[in-house]
Amino acid sequence: MTSIHRRRAGATTLVAGLVAGFAADALLGDPRRFHPVAGFGRAASRLERTMYAPTQAAGVAYALVAAGVPTALAVAAHVATGQRPVARAALVAATTFAVLGGTSLGREADAMAADLDRADLDVARHRVPNLCGRDPAALDAGEIGRATVESVAENTSDATVAPLLWGAIAGLPGLVGYRVINTLDAMVGHRSERYRDFGTASARLDDAANFVPSRLTALLTIGAAAIVRDERPLGDPRYRGPRRTAFATFATWLRDRNRHPSPNSGQCEAAMAGALGVRLGGRNVYHGRVEVRPMLGRGPLPGPPEIRRAARISRTVGAFALVVSIGVVGARHAISRPKA
Repeated sequence: MTSIHRRRAGATTLVAGLVAGFAADALLGDPRRFHPVAGFGRAASRLERTMYAPTQAAGVAYALVAAGVPTALAVAAHVATGQRPVARAALVAATTFAVLGGTSLGREADAMAADLDRADLDVARHRVPNLCGRDPAALDAGEIGRATVESVAENTSDATVAPLLWGAIAGLPGLVGYRVINTLDAMVGHRSERYRDFGTASARLDDAANFVPSRLTALLTIGAAAIVRDERPLGDPRYRGPRRTAFATFATWLRDRNRHPSPNSGQCEAAMAGALGVRLGGRNVYHGRVEVRPMLGRGPLPGPPEIRRAARISRTVGAFALVVSIGVVGARHAISRPKA
């Protein structure tokens, strides 16, 4: 087999694996037991207990080991399947399925909307930890809606767009490397007293890994907002047609995207706020730690209809991201092809 044929076969194999893994996530969602990412989280927690010290140097060492070992194993698996396209496609598909979380995210959002429709705040508060790390005890219906939409917006990037994009760019190592970095940030990257220094390296790695995907997510949200139907009746003063919705989404993103303290979360949240015509941001309590976020968007806090629409937009963005990722694989193949 010539080098051109090998590259073409590699591109085809990668696309097949990404598509199959995306389809598996769409059909099945996250496995309830024996989830590989949860297994990595447990291993990373044990490693943290061994390596922890309240210094940035210890955090750098921890991030290098915790992220480096799984990524190195993925590189080894990539090399080992170089002459076995079926095995590589199967491995990419299984890994893509494991690292994606868009379907479960949408299901949680839809379930939260149903809880709020029933005004069952106790059940809704119990569901909040499935979406974010906020203390749900004092949240009312509006704040629960805000927490849900913010989580959907941010995790559309983290759980769908970024894994697919990194998979398209770097194949199996990209899928694994991104997911372990993002998981480490969720574990030690927040601004608590314990992780203020130790978690800095993990947080910075995650910021770098999500810089492009978060902005791509915002742009795809603008397109999705014009496609996903606004189910409010035409007589509702908040109803906007597709063109006005897309323009409002773009304008809100442009105005508010850099107001968030995170260099990436604000991109996704500002676009989603514009798409839904709601206000995000405010006072967040994380089990005793308080953060006050700038307001993103204009309008009321999200309710059940906006939560459901956010979930539909998230699913549409995921489908767009798959198409973009296939295009990235094709572009890589075209660039690497030697000129005649």
